[in-house]
Amino acid sequence: MSKILFIDGENFLRKLEEVFKENKIKISDWRKFDFNGLFNKVLEGVKTDRRIFYFAKLVSHPETEKKSKELIEKRRLLKAHLESKKQNFEFIIAGRVRGQYEGRGLKKILTFKEKGVDVKIAVDMVVWSCDKKLKMAILASSDSDLQPAIKELKDRKIEIVYLGFENTPNKGLTYTTNKTILIRNSEILSHYSEE
Repeated sequence: MSKILFIDGENFLRKLEEVFKENKIKISDWRKFDFNGLFNKVLEGVKTDRRIFYFAKLVSHPETEKKSKELIEKRRLLKAHLESKKQNFEFIIAGRVRGQYEGRGLKKILTFKEKGVDVKIAVDMVVWSCDKKLKMAILASSDSDLQPAIKELKDRKIEIVYLGFENTPNKGLTYTTNKTILIRNSEILSHYSEE
């Protein structure tokens, strides 16, 4: 049975960006961030068998074609970085990013929302626990939609660790998981290099 780190990629990157923004650092390239080093530091003493980043599929949107292509290229570079021997993560595409208009009247704004990543993480956790392939799930996501899957894992006696952020921990996940590890802002900042 394995100890697996499940990372909601977009959710995780957004939380990292909040920390950088608070510290007036503009992160231009995720290839300059040592994800492996950060997880080794915060999970010290826990040997993981697999580390999986989950991301939604990006597709080009006709109204934002230039920006879409730029985001798709950045994602491709991030994927190569995460799967490199130095970082050693698995990269799973689940769900998709969908453009939709929000707002009232004439003030409609095109926004993009990720759909399906939390479902894939939940399904993988539950299936692997049913197949007796999971001993510990370390969940790097602040998505409360994962609560039913967490309950199912607990019912099956699987240990669940919530890996959150000191500046914005999810109290619900802190309450429902067996253990909480909060990533400190200083730990995040120390794993980014502008060089």
